[in-house]
Amino acid sequence: MTTPVLSLSGVSKRFGAVQALSEAELEVNPGEVVALVGDNGAGKSTLVKVIAGVNPADSGEIRWEGRPVAISKPHDATALGIATVYQDLSLCDNLDVVANLFLGNETIRFQVLDEIGMERHASELLHSLSVRIPSVRVPVAALSGGQRQSVAIARSLLGEPKVVMLDEPTAALGVAQTAQVLDLIERLRDRGLGVILISHNLADVKAVADRAVVLRLGRNAGDFRIGEATQEEIVQAITGASDNAVSRRRARTADAVSLTEVDK
Repeated sequence: MTTPVLSLSGVSKRFGAVQALSEAELEVNPGEVVALVGDNGAGKSTLVKVIAGVNPADSGEIRWEGRPVAISKPHDATALGIATVYQDLSLCDNLDVVANLFLGNETIRFQVLDEIGMERHASELLHSLSVRIPSVRVPVAALSGGQRQSVAIARSLLGEPKVVMLDEPTAALGVAQTAQVLDLIERLRDRGLGVILISHNLADVKAVADRAVVLRLGRNAGDFRIGEATQEEIVQAITGASDNAVSRRRARTADAVSLTEVDK
């Protein structure tokens, strides 16, 4: 068995009177896409922020490649090898692709910006990911939604992370742009990275994810292998449709029947 690159157990987080996470668990292996799904308020974004060090957990354990670690600030997550691409992308529209990729991590050569080196590195990185853009010197404002998302994902790879978290990467994208981003996610998996994909679109999840971890009201509600689970089963876990008065009554009846047969 491969040691998970990232695993969380018993993670809880409270904001005042609101219990955002309760004993949440998550496991990500190298070269695996894990979809984190759930309704609004299920705790998905809170769990991602716990992993990213934005909102440290109140309790629970985080393990990185099998060893316990503490993630109390974003720098801790980055140092381990965790990169996060948030939904707003945090790109500067007035800057070109090269400047956005290296923003805050510019390469200096002979006490001046190494524009040629950064441009070459940017071109090689985008080419390795099969990202198609007109030029690395075009302003980000001129790119399509899918191209912008690809640039944001490419920027997260400059630090050579082992886990990449993507927050709704296909939200508000067209069909062709969505396909472009999904192809990029598959290439991240092919590079051996662990990918955590937050998405409300179960079609996207079925297309690229290996597993779907469902959160509901801050708790784990299911862990499904995509090739084995139906979409209806995942939806039931998300909505809690499988946990209602009728299903509980049926379960009690089945238990009673089993006990009766044992007594016989």
